[in-house]
Amino acid sequence: QVQLVESGGGLVQPGGSLRLSCAASGLTFSNYDMSWYRQAPGKERELVATITSIRSTADLADSVKGRFTMSRDNAKNTVFLQMNSLQPEDTAVYYCHARHRILRSVLWGQGTQVTVSS
Repeated sequence: QVQLVESGGGLVQPGGSLRLSCAASGLTFSNYDMSWYRQAPGKERELVATITSIRSTADLADSVKGRFTMSRDNAKNTVFLQMNSLQPEDTAVYYCHARHRILRSVLWGQGTQVTVSS
């Protein structure tokens, strides 16, 4: 079964950190560009970070640069989103996204809730 499963969300105080994981199964992971999106209540889903199947470094949205980092472990079919200095505006459901680098087929995870609040 082809799927993406996120984990690591939760409630954290402002200034805190969380590490999200996305485990992929049923696909050839190294052929996929991986991204994290987020969607806050009443807002559109936005791209947070992308790491391609070729590059080892991630592109980050301006709103998270300097605070978030994204990495991938092709041996474990997993991507990570390390989130530091979290702020209330980071509160959202975070989704893992995979896109085949040639076929452009897309997969979404079920999402994990991140809440930043004191």
